Amino acid sequence: MWMILGQNQTRVSEFILLGFSSDPSTNSILFIVFLLIYLSSVMGNGLIILLICLDTQLHTPMYFFLCILAMLDMSYVTTTVPQMLVHLLAHSKTISFAGCWMQMYVFSALAATECTLFVVMAYDRYVAICHPLRYTVILNWGLCLWLAAVSYACGFLSALLHTFFTMSLPYCGPNKVNHYFCEGPSVRSLACMDTHFTEMVDQILNVLLGLTPISLIVASYVHIAKAILKIKSTQGRCKAFSTCASHLTVVSLFFGPSSYNYLRPHSSYSPEQDKQIALFYNAFTALLNPVVYSLRNKDIKRAFLKVVGHGKVDCSTRT
Repeated sequence: MWMILGQNQTRVSEFILLGFSSDPSTNSILFIVFLLIYLSSVMGNGLIILLICLDTQLHTPMYFFLCILAMLDMSYVTTTVPQMLVHLLAHSKTISFAGCWMQMYVFSALAATECTLFVVMAYDRYVAICHPLRYTVILNWGLCLWLAAVSYACGFLSALLHTFFTMSLPYCGPNKVNHYFCEGPSVRSLACMDTHFTEMVDQILNVLLGLTPISLIVASYVHIAKAILKIKSTQGRCKAFSTCASHLTVVSLFFGPSSYNYLRPHSSYSPEQDKQIALFYNAFTALLNPVVYSLRNKDIKRAFLKVVGHGKVDCSTRT
C-alpha cells in the first residue's frame, strides 16, 4: 500500500474508494439498483447507435452527433459503474495508483468531450432552423467529422492537464477517497502539500469547459428563438421547437448537476452530497438520454418499428 520514496517519506501505491455505504445489506440493494441502471444505460444507448447505423434515413448530421453522444454515454458510465458494482460486494475496495490515474483521465476526457459535443449539437440545431435550405451544404460530412474530432481533442487534452496536475501531487496518506470513483477533487484533498495551484488550474479548465459551452449553447438558442418567432404559423413554431426540445433536455440534465459540482467555490465542497450529484450526471444522465430522444423523436420511433417489423435492414450505407 505504500512506496518508500526517501528515508522518511512514503507514497501511497493504492487508494480505497469508500463508496456510498459500508453496510452489507444496504450494499446488496444498491448493487441491484445500480446494476439495473447500468444495463439499461448500455442497452438504451446501444439501441440508439444500432438504429442510426441500420436506418439510412437517419444518416444525417443531427443523428451522427447523437450517435457519438450515445457512444460517449456508454463509455462514460462504463468507466465508473462496473468497478462500483464490484466494490459493493467485495471486501476490498482498493484501486491501484495507476488504475486511479487512468480512471480519472478517461472519466474527465469523456465528460469534457461531451461538454464540447453539446455545443456542436446546438450549432447543428442553429443551422437546421436558421438556415434550413443550406443545412446539408453547411454541415457537410467533412465538417461533421472535423467537429467530432475537435470535440474529442478538446476533451482528451484538457483531461490530460487535469489528471497530470492532480496525480502529480504527493500522496503520503491517508489513502481513503470519499467517493465511488477516482474523482479529481476527492483525490486531491488527500495530497500532503498545498494544492492551491492545482485547484487554480482545475478552476480555469472548469470555466473553459463549463461556462464557455453553456454560453455558446445559450447564444445558439437565442438565434434559434428569434428564427422561430418569425414563423407565422403556430404549427410551424411548435415543429421547429420540438426539434430542439430533446437537446435542451439532455443539456440541462448534464450541465445542471455538473456545474453545481465543479463551478461553485471549493469552500462549499461537501463529499457526501457531491458524490450523489456525480452519480446523477454520470449514471442517470446516460440512462435518461436515450429515453428523452426516443420519446420525443418520431424518426427514432419509426426506425425502431422498422427494424422490429422487418427484422433486417441494410446497414451497408456509411454513416
